[in-house]
Amino acid sequence: MINDQNTDESRKKISQKHKPLIAQYLCHVFNTMSDGLYITDKNGETLAINTMYENLTGLRSENLLGVNVSRLVDDGTFDIALNRQVVETGKSATAVQINRKGRKVILTAHPIFDYDDDVALVVTFVRDIALISQLKEQVASQRQLIEKYRDEITSSGEKIDLIAESKPMKALLHKLRRVAGTDATVLFLGETGVGKDVMSRKLHELSLRSKQPFLKVDCTSIPENLIESELFGYVPGAFSGAHSKGKMGLFEMANRGTLFLDEIGELPLPMQGKLLRVLQDGEIQRVGDTKAKKVDVRIIAATNRDLEQEMEAGRFRSDLFYRLRVAVATIPPLRERAEDILPMIHHFLNKFYTKYKRMVGLSSMTEEIMVHYHWPGNIRELENLIHSLMVTCEDGLIQPEDLPRAMLSRIKPAKSRNGFNFQLAKYENKNLKEIMAEMEKELLINALEMYGSIPKVAEAFSVNRTTIFRKMKKFKIL
Repeated sequence: MINDQNTDESRKKISQKHKPLIAQYLCHVFNTMSDGLYITDKNGETLAINTMYENLTGLRSENLLGVNVSRLVDDGTFDIALNRQVVETGKSATAVQINRKGRKVILTAHPIFDYDDDVALVVTFVRDIALISQLKEQVASQRQLIEKYRDEITSSGEKIDLIAESKPMKALLHKLRRVAGTDATVLFLGETGVGKDVMSRKLHELSLRSKQPFLKVDCTSIPENLIESELFGYVPGAFSGAHSKGKMGLFEMANRGTLFLDEIGELPLPMQGKLLRVLQDGEIQRVGDTKAKKVDVRIIAATNRDLEQEMEAGRFRSDLFYRLRVAVATIPPLRERAEDILPMIHHFLNKFYTKYKRMVGLSSMTEEIMVHYHWPGNIRELENLIHSLMVTCEDGLIQPEDLPRAMLSRIKPAKSRNGFNFQLAKYENKNLKEIMAEMEKELLINALEMYGSIPKVAEAFSVNRTTIFRKMKKFKIL
């Protein structure tokens, strides 16, 4: 207690000793503040304002000092003052103020009490409302950026489901396991929708970097004038509109992890040169910076383009192409891996069951049609179709008539016959029912060959498509 009392006395002595000095420079202290400052006494007389207040409002100190804020409101200098409210309530208050120059600011007024707990001064902090709006926009922009890349970062415990029942996919998975243990750059080739994204995530999962970030960049979705700053970041003031603190690029965010460059064939030529430097030297340079920074990032690239043709046409750098062509993996289209279609269908049914809590299945005829369909949109088309059927199916069992008309129009019969010839001899030793069934089957096969699709056959025979489906199933035409 004695020590505490001595400390308090020392503080009082120091305060008394430096009070004249503080008072002498107090206005200069005010002018160092980043907020505007407006101080009045309890009656509203203006005692002090700082330079920032003048800058924010356009009002000059010589026109305000010594003037009561009530008078300033009356003559239209500004439309509102909080002094009276703060003095009466003894509590802080906030309001938006507009002055005669059209400047809009936010006021936050605080009471300063004397030894009798009465309000002696009102100190009002003044902030530019436009600046606050800008800060809100920046926060919103950062939040959108976080949302944008949140799903691209694979957590260490997440497992990637990769269906590989077919021989081509088993061979590809075996190749991935061999390559995963290295830091080699990998280039995935394949049609749109074959699952290059899933393959790259699986490769990351199998690698020694699996517990580090995995980030995906869609080279087609970032505007050309922003792609450099997105990939490499920028320093404060690098360009008009740049954040005052600069920005970290995706290469830095993915440091020690994996960066997946999807649709790399769309990357502009100038950026191809900068990417080549990263692959060669392991260095990136922020926009506006003069120094390079080392990064440890594994690159996985993917494209549905023929890069050799792009290179010959001058749209893709040959040196980058050869740098990327270290480990190349071609993902087969879905039509070449029919053994994977049914397991994939059931995988997506389970996925959307978890999401919608709806148990939906496929009839055997529907499964047959889907297995024989050529899937031009590959896995993406299959997933979207299952998603659509899951939410639109009413009775819990997807029938052929629930499938898209465009899909049915592409179904071909498993066997083809040329012409329909009635030859009695070949029906010898068969009863009428068997003969009629065989004739109906042959008629249906030839009609499918002639008209080219199930809907057109149904229209030609003036029956419902369901009838054609039922007979195809009966005769095992698919």
